[in-house]
Amino acid sequence: MALIKTTNLNLYYGKFEALHSISIEFEKHQISALIGPSGCGKSTYLRTLNRMNDLIPNVTITGKTIIGNTDIYAPNTDVTKLRKKVGMVFQQPNPFPFSIYENVVYGLKLAGLKDKEKLSEICEQSLKEAAVWDDVKDKLNDSALGLSGGQQQRVCIARVLAVKPEIILLDEPTSALDPISTNKIEDTLLKMKEHYTMIMVTHNMHQASRIADMTAFFLQGKLIEFDKTSKMFLNPQKKETQDYISGRFG
Repeated sequence: MALIKTTNLNLYYGKFEALHSISIEFEKHQISALIGPSGCGKSTYLRTLNRMNDLIPNVTITGKTIIGNTDIYAPNTDVTKLRKKVGMVFQQPNPFPFSIYENVVYGLKLAGLKDKEKLSEICEQSLKEAAVWDDVKDKLNDSALGLSGGQQQRVCIARVLAVKPEIILLDEPTSALDPISTNKIEDTLLKMKEHYTMIMVTHNMHQASRIADMTAFFLQGKLIEFDKTSKMFLNPQKKETQDYISGRFG
């Protein structure tokens, strides 16, 4: 059974229709990549899954998005609870100007956890899961801003993991990083798949083919094709997908 199910999702910025009737299902414990040219709607779609578009004025959304058994756009939805369940990692590493430790436990403290021992335990566990513990264990009280870009991004992943999400959305998480840092982030995501469901926007075809189980191709606000990644790259069903993957446009 799908963990996330979107049915006939439309999104408008004022009168402009940015997403057209998106229907798609994501299974548990998989990495799904959203690909397509700039402005095709993939990041807009990603942000519908934790209601980040609510923060933009003049946005109207119709259709249904079910996560677990919850219609996340129902009037009684607790958006704070939703965003705890559905964490997000952004394109640019965005650590807070605090220590590494304070970055990781920020969400826990916000939720009212005060037990120092428990906070330290979760901090260590999250940094280990994000594969950055060995880099930072001796400088937890140093500013996170002093880390390299790749380390900052993994601390941001640890910050998301600390609040125990079920789903992690990643909006081009490696586009600002060098190839070595990108490789480390990809290895981290592959290890995390056992415990989390991840949906990632990427412009990098090689990245999608390396780490995604499923790939969705978006074009002009429409979902053109969604299938196993191997099938999408070797034998796409739609001409538009084939043209994009083979580099004819994009």
